[in-house]
Amino acid sequence: MVKDSKPTKIEDVAARANVSIMSVSRAIRGVEGVSEKKRAEILRLAREMKYVPNSNARSLAVANSNLIGISLPTFAGEVFADILNGMRKTFDSAGYSSVIDTTEYSPEAELNWVRRLLSWQPAGIILTGTDHTPETQDLLRAAPIPVLEIWDQSEDPIDICVGIDHFKAGQMIGEHAVALGYARPAFVSTARGHDTRADARLEGVREVFARLKSAPVLSSRIASDNNFATGFQGTSELLSGDVPDLICYLNDHMAFGGMMSCQAKGLSVPDDIGIIGFNELDLASVLPMELTTVRTLRKLMGIVGARNLLARINGAKTDTCTVLPIEFVPGQTTRPQ
Repeated sequence: MVKDSKPTKIEDVAARANVSIMSVSRAIRGVEGVSEKKRAEILRLAREMKYVPNSNARSLAVANSNLIGISLPTFAGEVFADILNGMRKTFDSAGYSSVIDTTEYSPEAELNWVRRLLSWQPAGIILTGTDHTPETQDLLRAAPIPVLEIWDQSEDPIDICVGIDHFKAGQMIGEHAVALGYARPAFVSTARGHDTRADARLEGVREVFARLKSAPVLSSRIASDNNFATGFQGTSELLSGDVPDLICYLNDHMAFGGMMSCQAKGLSVPDDIGIIGFNELDLASVLPMELTTVRTLRKLMGIVGARNLLARINGAKTDTCTVLPIEFVPGQTTRPQ
C-alpha cells in the first residue's frame, strides 16, 4: 500500500518561495510586510502545494479555484465603484479573478446570484451589506467558502465583514447638527427598505435629536434610481410644507440635487437652510460652495476587505468584524462652527 503524502508545512511553502516563514504567514494573513508581487507568488504556491495553515480553515475545499464572486447593489455612482477598485486591485495582484453582478437592492436577486455562484465553486464570495434573506444566510453558512460582507458591520456576520457603522454615522451627523444650532432637521433618501444603510443613518439622526432636542426628524423618501432627481424631488417635497432649517441626504449627489431645489425656491444655503451630504464624493470638490459631508474610506474598505478574504481563503484567522472610521467634514453649506 502506498502511503499518503505528508501534509505540506509552512516551511515547505517558504522554501519553494525562497522567503522566510514569517513572510509566508504575512502573505496568507493578508497583512503588511510583503510586496503585492511576492504575496501573489506565495499564495499561488500555497494553493498548488495544498497548504492548510490550521485545522479551522473554512476554505481550502475550493483551493483550486481562483474566482471571487462579488455582489453589488448597483454600478451607479462612485461609492461601490471605489470599493470595487480597492478589492479588484488586491485580488488581481494575488492572482484571483472576479465576477460581478448587481442586485438593484433586491434580496431575491442576491439570493439567485448566490445560488448560481455556489454552483461554480468560487474561492470566496462578497456581498454588500449584512441584511440578506434567511435562505441566503443559511446557504452561505453551510458552504465551505469564505464570505465577506462589505460596507456594513455586524456582530454576527455570515463569516467576516468590513464596513462602517451606519447608525453611528447618523448619530455623528445629528450631534454635529445640534452643535451648530439646528432644531428642525429633515432627511432625504430613497424609499424605506430600499437601502437599509440609509434607514440606519436616519435612525441615528433621529435618536440624537430626540435625545438632545426633543425634536422630530422629517423625512422624504423618493422611489427613484437617479440620485440627483431624488435629492431635488425630496427637497421640493419638504419645502412645500413647514420648511426645515437643515436637510441631511443619503449621499452627496442627492445633496447637490437638494441645493438646486433650494436655489429654485429662492432659499439661500446656508443662511436659510443647511445641507449635509454623505461620502465626500468627487462632486463635493467642484461645487460652487464646499459641501458639508461625511468622509468614508471606500477604497481602503475594499483593500482591507479583500485582504481579509484572502486570508480566510488561505485558512488564516482574521478579524471577524472590521469597522473603519468616518469623519465629519464641515463645509460652507452649514452654519459656521
